[in-house]
Amino acid sequence: MSATSAENYRIQGLAELIAAQAGDKLPPVDKWDPPYRGDIGLTITGDGTWLYQGSPIHRKSLVRLFARVLRRDGDGRHYLVTPAERVDVDVAEAPFLAVEMEVEGAGEDQTLVFRTNVDDIVRCGPDHPLRFAEEKPDGGLKPYLMVRAGLEALVTRALFYDLVALAITRECEGREQLGVWSGGTFFVLS
Repeated sequence: MSATSAENYRIQGLAELIAAQAGDKLPPVDKWDPPYRGDIGLTITGDGTWLYQGSPIHRKSLVRLFARVLRRDGDGRHYLVTPAERVDVDVAEAPFLAVEMEVEGAGEDQTLVFRTNVDDIVRCGPDHPLRFAEEKPDGGLKPYLMVRAGLEALVTRALFYDLVALAITRECEGREQLGVWSGGTFFVLS
């Protein structure tokens, strides 16, 4: 990839977002085991909108706060977790959206850096893999990025097109595979 094409993939204010995240530790929601309080009407729609009892939550700071205490348990369900309580969150598709991408390096040394709709910065690689799920019924692909502890971001359609533009073909075990490199890992688009 030439320097010019890499410049097409830039996250606005990336350095500032990384600096802000560096000093901001996530709460240890995986260690908390509060009592279950049920369903209070929290939903995350397929377009990433958070709803409370059917009404959109417009305050981005509140959505970010809720996103920080979101957890997906072994039962596959999503919960907001505090030290005092655990409540249901109905997630339509994925709790986050990957909305921007920056490309660092090229070829096997390439790293894809994503920003989510709640301003998490995620470096795609072995700890934060991409997966491509078959979309029913037409057989298309939907890409997902692991953000943290079972919580994924659906990669927006525009970024999926960018991933396809970055894709290369390589031979593996006698077959050609189409995919993208990031963080030293080759992610197959299949």
